[in-house]
Amino acid sequence: MSSPVPAPAAPRPVRVLLVEDDDLMRRSFTVALERYGYEMKAAADGLTGLELFRDGSFDLLVLDVMLPGLDGIGLCRRVRETSLVPVLMMSARGDGLDVVAGLEAGADDYVVKPVDTSVLVARIRSLLRRAAWSPAAVSTTSPSSGGDVLVFGDLTVDTGGMEVFVAGNPVALTPTELKLLLEFAASPGIVLERHTLLRNVWEYGWDGDSRVVDLCVQRLRRKLGR
Repeated sequence: MSSPVPAPAAPRPVRVLLVEDDDLMRRSFTVALERYGYEMKAAADGLTGLELFRDGSFDLLVLDVMLPGLDGIGLCRRVRETSLVPVLMMSARGDGLDVVAGLEAGADDYVVKPVDTSVLVARIRSLLRRAAWSPAAVSTTSPSSGGDVLVFGDLTVDTGGMEVFVAGNPVALTPTELKLLLEFAASPGIVLERHTLLRNVWEYGWDGDSRVVDLCVQRLRRKLGR
C-alpha cells in the first residue's frame, strides 16, 4: 500500500519592514497591509528599523524619508551596503530633493504621502514581481551572444543566472537595475523613451515621474562604467 503524498507546504508570507515615525500612519499601514496577507514588522525611527533589518529577513522595505535619529535616506544607504532588497520610499514632499536623494541612495521607487492603501499595495506588488522576475526570453541580437549570455564589450549579462559582469568582475544590481539593464540589452542601438521604461520596468499604467528612470539609469552608469 503506497504511502500518502504529503501536501505541498504553504508559501511563506511576504515579510515587509515598515519604518514610519507617525504613530497613526504606522498603525494604519500595518493593519491594512496585514489584511492583504503581508507579514509586518514596524519601527518608529531609523536606528530601530536598521536593527530590525539586520536581525530579520525581509522581502521588502517601506521607508519614510523623515525619521528621527537616522532618516530614511541614511537608512536606505546603510541597507544598500549589504542588501539588494527592494526599497520603497515614502515622502511628504513629492517635488523636492527627498525624491532625488532617496533614489540616489538606492531606493527602487517612491510614493508621496498621503497615499491611498491601494496605491501603496500596487507599488509593493510591482516591486515584488520585479524581485522575483526572471527573463523567460530576452532578445539575443547583441554584438556577441551565446545561449543565455549577452556580451557587449566588457559587459556580460548572464540572463539565466541573473548575473552581471564588467571585465570579468561581478556587479551587484538591484532587481530594478537588472530589469532596466535587460530592457536595454533586449534593444541594442535603440533609443528607449522614458514612458516605455516606466511601463515595462516599473509597471506604471500612466506617465509617472521620469526622475525614477533618470536616477536609476545614473546608478547603472556608475556601476557599469563606460
